[in-house]
Amino acid sequence: MLDHLVDRAANAVEIVPLRAARLEDWLKRQPAATAQWARASGFTAKPGSVCLVPDESGGLSRVLVGLEEGTDRWSMAGLPGFLPKGAYRIADTASPSDAQAGAFAWALGGYRFRRYKKPADKPEELAKLVWPAEVDRESVERMVAAISLARDLINTPAEDMGPAELADAAKAVARKFKAKFSVIAGDDLLKKNYATIHTVGRASNRPPRLIDLSWGSSGPRLVLVGKGVCFDSGGLDLKPSSGMLMMKKDMGGAALMLALAQAIMAAGLKIRLRLLIPAVDNAVSGNAFRPWDVIRTRKGISVEVGNTDAEGRLILCDALAEAHKDGPDLIIDAATLTGAARVALGPELPALFCNDDDIAEALLRHGRAEDDPFWRLPLHKGYRRMLDSKVADINNVSDGGFAGAITAALYLQEFIDPGVRWAHIDTYAWNPRERPGRPEGGEALCLRALYAFVESWSRPKKGGRAVIAPKAAPRKIRQRTRRRR
Repeated sequence: MLDHLVDRAANAVEIVPLRAARLEDWLKRQPAATAQWARASGFTAKPGSVCLVPDESGGLSRVLVGLEEGTDRWSMAGLPGFLPKGAYRIADTASPSDAQAGAFAWALGGYRFRRYKKPADKPEELAKLVWPAEVDRESVERMVAAISLARDLINTPAEDMGPAELADAAKAVARKFKAKFSVIAGDDLLKKNYATIHTVGRASNRPPRLIDLSWGSSGPRLVLVGKGVCFDSGGLDLKPSSGMLMMKKDMGGAALMLALAQAIMAAGLKIRLRLLIPAVDNAVSGNAFRPWDVIRTRKGISVEVGNTDAEGRLILCDALAEAHKDGPDLIIDAATLTGAARVALGPELPALFCNDDDIAEALLRHGRAEDDPFWRLPLHKGYRRMLDSKVADINNVSDGGFAGAITAALYLQEFIDPGVRWAHIDTYAWNPRERPGRPEGGEALCLRALYAFVESWSRPKKGGRAVIAPKAAPRKIRQRTRRRR
C-alpha cells in the first residue's frame, strides 16, 4: 500500500517546502540561477503550487512546493502522481512537523480504489519518497492504513458490502489484533432484545447483524458505535432515485468507527475498547416495517415510526443501549444521519453533538490541530417536544422540517443514561470533489481528530485527572467514577 515510500534511494531529488511569507528570504539565500528561475516561473509558494528547478545539464535539481501557513497535510499529496518518476527526499531544512505532514500527504497521494478496474497495460508508476529520518513512520502508516480501510469500505458497492461483508471486514480487523469478536444475526436479534435493528433490517434477504468487537484490559472504557446501513432505499417511505444514488455510503459511520478502532489497537493505546456496529439493509418487501408502527426498543422506550427513512437512529438506539453494559467512561457514535447537517455545514464539516463541554472542547481542539475539524451543534432541549408521540414514548422524526440534525441527536440522547459522557458525530463520509490526497469518493472525515483525542484521553492520569486536550492547548477534566450497571 505504501510502496511509493522507500527507505533509501540514490540521487534522490530534494523537495523544498516553502511558504509565501518567507519565500523571498529563502530566494535571497539561493544561487542567483535558482532565484531567477523561480521568479521567472511565477512561483509564489501558493499552497499546492510546484516549481521544478533544473540543474546545469537540464536535469531536475530541486522541487519547490508551496505550503499553507501552519501544518499543511495536503499540498504535497499531488506530487506522487505529478512529478517525473524517480526518487525524492524532503529537504533537511524542513521542520519535523512539515516532514511528518509531507510523508502523510505523499502516502495518501498514492491512494487508489481499483477493485473494479481492469489492470492497466502500463501500471501507474508513482514518484517515490524516501522516508524522512525524523518522521514517526509508524504513526503515518497506522493512520494511512485506517483511512484507506474506511475509504475502501465506503467505496465498495452495496452488492459487495452488505451486512455479512461488513461483519467480515470487522472480523478481519479483530483477528489481526486478537480482539474478541461476535455477531448476532437475523431472528437471534429478536431473541436477544435488539428489536429495532431487526425491524429495520428484516425486509432484506441479507439478514441484519449486530457486530461486536472488544479489545484491551486496562485504561478508560471507550465504546464506539457506528451506523452500518449498507444500503438505504428509504424503506416504504421510498427515496427518489437521486436520493438513493449514493446510499452505498450510508455505512460510513460504521467504516469510520472500525477504522478508529483499528488505529487504536494498532497503536496499543491503554483503552478498554468496545465497538458496536448495527449492520442492515433498509429494503422494501412484504414484511418491511411501516410508518406509524411502534417498536419497543432495547432500553424499554417505545418508538413510533414517523418515517421509515429515518432508520439510522433506530438501529443506533439499540446499540447505544447495549453500549452502557460495562459502565463506559465515554461513548462515541458516528453516522451518516441527516441531510440537515449537510445543509447547515456542507460536506466537509461533520456535526458534533456532545453532552459534556470538556469532551466537546477537546474534540474541537484536536480537530483544529489536525486540520480535520468538527463543528459543534447544540443539544437544545427545547426541541425535544418536536419528537413527542401521541401513542408512544417518542417519535423517530420531528413534527416539522426545522432543526433536523438537532432533533436526530436529541432522539439518540434519549438512549444515553444520565451521567454517561457521549459524543455523536453526524458525518457525510464522502468527498464530493477531487483534491490531492482526497479523491472523490468515500472519506474518513474527522478520523485523525478522533484518534488524536483518544490517544490523549488514554494517557496515564496526572494527579487524578485525565489529559484530553492537545499539547498546544492543554486542558484537563476530572475522570468520573465508573458506575456498574
